Amino acid sequence: MFEKLKQLGELKKMRDQALQIQKQLAAHDLTVEENGIKVLITGDQKIKELMVQGVSNPVVLDVLNKAIKKSQEMAAKRLQEMSGGLSGLLGHLGK
Repeated sequence: MFEKLKQLGELKKMRDQALQIQKQLAAHDLTVEENGIKVLITGDQKIKELMVQGVSNPVVLDVLNKAIKKSQEMAAKRLQEMSGGLSGLLGHLGK
């Protein structure tokens, strides 16, 4: 029983570390400028600014961020399916 609690504690620690890394990534910006296009993106892949020849379009920016978010959700779902997810891991701990 103690070993199961220890493993759950380790899972929480890993989750907390992942959340901390995500916060750190969100705090960093990266700018790429090429051929009249400027993109300002955070380390956690949220586009803050998109300019084409000096013109910004908030609708395009919103759609791009939605597309990135959907892509991230799809990747997370696939990884969860491959690894059995947290529920699979917790189920394994019960054995």
